[in-house]
Amino acid sequence: MDMRVELRDRQLAPSSEAEPAQRFEIGIEGMTCASCVARVERALARVPGVASASVNLATERAQLSLETPSALGAAIGAVHAAGYEVATDETVLDIGGMSCASCVGRVERALAAVPGVQEAVVNLASERARVRHVRDPALVRQMLQAVRQAGYEAAVRPESAAPAADARGAGAPDWLPIAAGIALSLPLVAPMLAMPFGLNWSLPGWVQWALATPVQFWLGARFYRAAWKALKARTGNMDLLVSLGTSAAYLLSLYRLVFEPQLGAGQLYFESAAVVITLVMLGKWLEARAKRRTLDAIRALNALRPTVAHRREDGGERDVPVEALHPDDLVVVRPGERFPADGIVVEGASHADESLITGESLPVAKRQQDRVTGGAINGEGALVVRVTTVGAESMLARIIRMVENAQAAKAPIQRLVDRVSAVFVPVVVAIALLTLIGWYGVTGDAATPIVNAVAVLVIACPCALGLATPTAIMVGTGVAARHGILITDAEALERAHQARTVAFDKTGTLTVGQPELVALGPVAADETRLLAIAAALQARSEHPLARAVLRAAQQRDLPVDEASQVAAVAGRGLRGEVAGTAYVLGSARWMGELGIALEPLEPRAQALQEDGRTLSWLAEERSGRLVGLLAFGDAPKDSAAAAVAALSENGIRTVMLTGDGPGAARAVARALGIAEVRAQVLPEDKASVVTELRASHGVVAMVGDGINDAPALAAADVGIAMATGTDVAMHTAGITLMRGDPRLVADAIDVSHRTYRKIRQNLFWAFVYNVVGIPLAAAGLLSPMIAGAAMAFSSVSVVSNALLLRRWRPRRAL
Repeated sequence: MDMRVELRDRQLAPSSEAEPAQRFEIGIEGMTCASCVARVERALARVPGVASASVNLATERAQLSLETPSALGAAIGAVHAAGYEVATDETVLDIGGMSCASCVGRVERALAAVPGVQEAVVNLASERARVRHVRDPALVRQMLQAVRQAGYEAAVRPESAAPAADARGAGAPDWLPIAAGIALSLPLVAPMLAMPFGLNWSLPGWVQWALATPVQFWLGARFYRAAWKALKARTGNMDLLVSLGTSAAYLLSLYRLVFEPQLGAGQLYFESAAVVITLVMLGKWLEARAKRRTLDAIRALNALRPTVAHRREDGGERDVPVEALHPDDLVVVRPGERFPADGIVVEGASHADESLITGESLPVAKRQQDRVTGGAINGEGALVVRVTTVGAESMLARIIRMVENAQAAKAPIQRLVDRVSAVFVPVVVAIALLTLIGWYGVTGDAATPIVNAVAVLVIACPCALGLATPTAIMVGTGVAARHGILITDAEALERAHQARTVAFDKTGTLTVGQPELVALGPVAADETRLLAIAAALQARSEHPLARAVLRAAQQRDLPVDEASQVAAVAGRGLRGEVAGTAYVLGSARWMGELGIALEPLEPRAQALQEDGRTLSWLAEERSGRLVGLLAFGDAPKDSAAAAVAALSENGIRTVMLTGDGPGAARAVARALGIAEVRAQVLPEDKASVVTELRASHGVVAMVGDGINDAPALAAADVGIAMATGTDVAMHTAGITLMRGDPRLVADAIDVSHRTYRKIRQNLFWAFVYNVVGIPLAAAGLLSPMIAGAAMAFSSVSVVSNALLLRRWRPRRAL
């Protein structure tokens, strides 16, 4: 039943007696009778907070009056429980102003509080929010408003938006504030730098104040603005910690300068406040530069999009924008140009460089009826291509969308980090207060407690925690995409390295998926005559076995005679006349029905069947004399044995699932080195086999390419689909291999292992900075300047470590 729910909210006039209700108009499709109306009304009326619900069958709409907006979620759940689906949209928002993991949690909570939002995932590294919500244009405006009220900037990201080539735009360079901060802070720390050389001097207090004040309130204004927004939202973030710490050091110094001048310039801490702000700004600048590099994979894919196409019109050519192309347009692609859209070659022959799309380094031959992918580079010959898909449905656009979705997704391990980050800032502020109180009780002086409390506030780094996982995922998915591995699900990336068993579908995954004529068994005639007769009978057939016979005849340069009276016999084969003789070609069962004796070739037939071959028999119809047999096989892919060997070397068990008979299955398994075979498995039973394998062998990855593999791909811990197969398989799987090369399975597991290792390293260092640094600062063993430097470079080190993944290569390419 196709159900769609669209929401339009209208605020009722306020009442002086009660809180105003909210009206929602819900469009419902699929109601067929008065019983449906009553069922929906009863379901909605039972929801707490729904004051009234009225359903109209003619307009297929329900009007709800809600006592509180939060009741909308329960109303949607009631629709689900009644057997209907709520149509949802997914909106991507660009979020500005986030500085740490605490900001991520704040934005997610603000979005989740909007009625109608079902899920909100915010990524600090990409600065985006991916929101799944009920279909309602007004809801997007409410989401933007909620983010802005939380203190951040928000805008809807256009579908075709590409990552900026560089964040630096026109106007002042982005390094100028850092340079100004260094110029103003350096004189403040010069006396400290001179002390090891026996020089003991300091700047006059008022000079220190004059240098530190612009840094504190001009360059540091961004921290105050962000901190104020956080306070208004009753939360905390990195900016609040920096603002509190540097303000405490600055105000203490100012107080001593004005009211306690006898202490001298050496007892001021202006340099701590100025240097901390400068170092944090420098760290954020380096972090931004490193984060831009994590988007290189998306930029490389976007760079493949050509802007102009040569469309054939009225016998000539006309240059048009790629956006103006439509399916069935004919475009001319000259040597060296990129294909403007997906299509099929109708004229010419050439080679195509598809390396950035599929990871295949060698050019691929293209001739008539071959498919080409938009963005690939045409080789030496001019081609005419009939456009098949354009815009958002093109292969390149879908690849970019899948990579972006994976990069924006949140891995399960990140959810644990988010829970830690949610309480991080309040805990740090509490530790700073305890440090202040404790040191004041020990020293009785305000200076030392404030300096140590400032160091606690400054060294705490929630931003490193927030960046540890998403940066590794962004780089890992990006480098995998460069080598033809599309990871569309962050959870699949996290779990793939745990796989102990890989289950392969046979046909099209481990084998070519195209039957070939592998043996000819004539009785009396020679092989050439047997093949010539079979080719003549099947010259006009589109059956896969017929095409295999014709390819074999073409390879031998056999002349194919014209057959007459050709007729197909359903489930049996076909009959026809060649050179005046009537022949039948088909199954052994049909031969038996016709009374044709197969004994002369039975030993050969049995041996071929044990090797997994499919047999066709050729006989003269009138005389009943057997002419011979033809054996067909689906050859294993050249790289299949190497793929199985690579998995076995890593201690991963391989299993083959197929609907073919035991003979064919065992033959392929022997050739590839697969020990366990499950033959004659129906498509609907593959999922249960995967479940059984999981119970006995642990985490299971399933590799397939067809519609019949979709249930098993969904049931597996990790679904891996061949892009050479069906869209259904690709949409079900968490990982898509852009080439039909099974060796990519081991590569996908390897990149998952490397990425997860980087995530663990990043989280280790992020926690070490805080777990070690905060106690040292509280103990008075770290100056605010050292603490500020550690905080600034913790995020840089995390992002830089993730960028090392860019060096990953498939093992055979090393």
